[in-house]
Amino acid sequence: MPTNASAATQDWIDQAVSGALARAPLGWNRPVLLVRVDEQLLYVWEAGRIRERFPVSTAARGVGNRAGSLQTPLGLHRVARKIGDAAPAGTVFRGRESTGEIAPVLTGSGENAPGDRVTSRILWLQGLEPGINQGGDVDSFSRYIYIHGTDEEDRIGAPASHGCVRMRNQDVIGLFAQVPLNTLVLILDAAG
Repeated sequence: MPTNASAATQDWIDQAVSGALARAPLGWNRPVLLVRVDEQLLYVWEAGRIRERFPVSTAARGVGNRAGSLQTPLGLHRVARKIGDAAPAGTVFRGRESTGEIAPVLTGSGENAPGDRVTSRILWLQGLEPGINQGGDVDSFSRYIYIHGTDEEDRIGAPASHGCVRMRNQDVIGLFAQVPLNTLVLILDAAG
């Protein structure tokens, strides 16, 4: 979804990106992804501007970094692995492997899928902040925190996941194609 960001939105994103790049210079010359939990939006920042934004669904239990919390971890991450290139839309992944199943996409209000299916593509996140989202019982990578597709597209825009950042299948397929490894991902509870 292309965006015409307001000046206020562009300002907070520019500040957040500047801070992220100062802490993790590996992000230069790549897009930066910013997830705003309060807005349930993912912004794609590139070349000094917001290029796109997508509705997402973060954890139903809110934000938190501890293992077993089923919450979405905050802080600076990087895309450590990309899984699912060329898989058909709706492909169900279990243990990061295709099951060969194509999940029916639910778009009706209140429809729930069995479990928390991971579909279409996986961007597996690694935390970059020791003690916050890296190491010990707060490690995003060992918690299997992803940006991924979902068969519960009717729930996009509201917190519903088990910790990951869910996207519509076509959105995550498009994003996957644009995002190289080591792309920075900053997950924020709110601006500021």
